[in-house]
Amino acid sequence: MHMKTVLVVSCIFLLTGIAVWAVLSHPAFGLYRSQDRQLLMQSPNRRNGQFCNQVPTPQFTGNTNMFKAMRAMLSSRQTNRVPAQPVAAVKTDLKALSPDSDWLVWFGHSSYMFSIGSNRVLVDPVLTTEFPSSVMMKPFPGTDIYHPADLPDVDLLIITHEHWDHMDYGTLRDIRDRVGHVVCPLGIASYLRLWGYDSSRITEMDWYDQSSPATSKLPMAITCLPSRHFSNRLFGRNQTLWASFMVECAGRKVYIGGDGGYDGRFRDIRDRFGEVDLAFLENGQYNDNWKYIHTTPDDLGKVIADLRPKRTFTVHHDKFALAMHPWDEPDSVAHDIADQQKITLLDSPIGTVVAW
Repeated sequence: MHMKTVLVVSCIFLLTGIAVWAVLSHPAFGLYRSQDRQLLMQSPNRRNGQFCNQVPTPQFTGNTNMFKAMRAMLSSRQTNRVPAQPVAAVKTDLKALSPDSDWLVWFGHSSYMFSIGSNRVLVDPVLTTEFPSSVMMKPFPGTDIYHPADLPDVDLLIITHEHWDHMDYGTLRDIRDRVGHVVCPLGIASYLRLWGYDSSRITEMDWYDQSSPATSKLPMAITCLPSRHFSNRLFGRNQTLWASFMVECAGRKVYIGGDGGYDGRFRDIRDRFGEVDLAFLENGQYNDNWKYIHTTPDDLGKVIADLRPKRTFTVHHDKFALAMHPWDEPDSVAHDIADQQKITLLDSPIGTVVAW
């Protein structure tokens, strides 16, 4: 090969390597710090170098794999995965809402805030469209009306797992100084410390751990509970834990379901905690190809029947197209189940203040 050609090719490889390094050095990709390793290694839910579900959980069914699933999505002729018109949403002055009454506000997908016992609790906030998440997810028209600056101070921030549609660097960076305390599954604290959160404000939890944040206005009991999911943000599969949570305060109970496929945990949670006042349950981004790690329409009814909450609000829909189903199908699914099981379904447009 001619020396000039070798030089050009070498320069291309060098520049490509520098570009890749620069992208992967973005803080949004996070960092597993060595100080967390011992804590993670001690978890009974970690085997063969990875966190594991309570029951065997293949990510894909049959002979489907990640590449086949991605190819199917890219080649899908489904025309209504994204709404043709802006999604109905309400812009509420969140800072004017008094925490002295119990309410909830949903921001689309799995981001929401609720008040319990005078405490404001924020869950999985994804309110920015910065790089690199902007490459992977695009909000539906009309759904991106809330931004970090719109949020009031929150007493408790809960992160259920590290996936991009649940843990957004831009949002968590911008609200850092307005968060009293954070609870999260094992491994997530590494990201938060990298993003400027002090360790004293973070409680990292394994399944069935319990905590009572000292910053609460009224005492809250937080229990970290299992889910049936997986984790990865870039490389390193299942190196952080995924979870659901129960929040108890002032005689009321809120279940935060996170992401996960159906199994017997919902009956166990009912047996352990009794009647739950409000349950946020996953409903959306499902597909038969990954039915073990997300709640399918057939299984959502089983979840509700097992848990039997007083009130249900379904999430994980109406903002991003991360699966092949029609964008508005989860709404229909939830209302059909509510009619069949005679449950109290609180599902409301984005931004609506709902008393519970």
